[in-house]
Amino acid sequence: MDRVSTPAPVDASSTPARRDRLARFRGWTRGVLVANVVAQIGIIVTGGAVRLTGSGLGCSTWPQCEPGSFTPVFHEAAGIHPYVEFGNRLMTFVLAAIAIAVLLLVTTDRTRSPRYRVLGVVPLAGVVAQALIGGVVVLLDLHPAWVSLHFVVSAALVWLSTYLLHRHGEGDGAPAPVGGRATSLTGWALGLLVVPVICLGVVVTGAGPHSGDAEVGYRLAVDPLTMTRAHSASVWLFVGVLALLLVLLHRAADGGDLVRRARRGAWLLLVVTLAQGGIGYAQYFTGLPVLLVGLHMLGAGVLTWATARAVLRLRTRA
Repeated sequence: MDRVSTPAPVDASSTPARRDRLARFRGWTRGVLVANVVAQIGIIVTGGAVRLTGSGLGCSTWPQCEPGSFTPVFHEAAGIHPYVEFGNRLMTFVLAAIAIAVLLLVTTDRTRSPRYRVLGVVPLAGVVAQALIGGVVVLLDLHPAWVSLHFVVSAALVWLSTYLLHRHGEGDGAPAPVGGRATSLTGWALGLLVVPVICLGVVVTGAGPHSGDAEVGYRLAVDPLTMTRAHSASVWLFVGVLALLLVLLHRAADGGDLVRRARRGAWLLLVVTLAQGGIGYAQYFTGLPVLLVGLHMLGAGVLTWATARAVLRLRTRA
């Protein structure tokens, strides 16, 4: 008789499931990525509160709040400004905690491609970069160029965080367009147009009375009305391209789930854009009340998220 060999025992500790020490937490990845997007938009709001209350130098130095103290030191003359600025700094620690969770869950997921895993570094790198930029802003007494850069980087991090969340729900195959080449090109044109929309909005704020400095109201030496008109023109161009995208999506021959999903993303972006535009015109015609300006800053973050979401739905991966 032939001798039957006995299989060698398998060391359970060497299996992929055992080697993945974070396997039990993998189900949390999407929730953590959603929290990261929300927090990236949230810090735009807290940063806007610093700007709108003139609290940019509420903490007089960096990384400490006051010389010899990392927390605000009460001075009657300072009012609430140190606490507003310190609250924004605390938000950075919330972002850092979420970013570390993203780093651990994404970069160690061996079931995904290296291109996906490397994206897990982005949120933490963004937190570090923003902390350094914030320090420069304080040390240079709210230099307008650095204040503007601070906001633009936040908007970029909202986009990249949305991209990471979207990639988590995709496969790792090659991307394929949804709805045809013309639709895809129109979507990416829309993604490019959001850049001048955001950047010109930053210039408008810096050129107006809510530039962030209680003593110098207009930090950027440009004409506020001219910048407002340029910003408005960029928004109307954005709306025009978005309308074209909606037409192309509704004319797409393939009416499957992917196309319907892309349509929903584009319609949501239209709603967000119209709401943001309505707030913009309302604040312009009512003398820039602080509450509306703050809502407009929140809207800028939401608009960035909605644009990224709509554009990314115009492709699929196996």
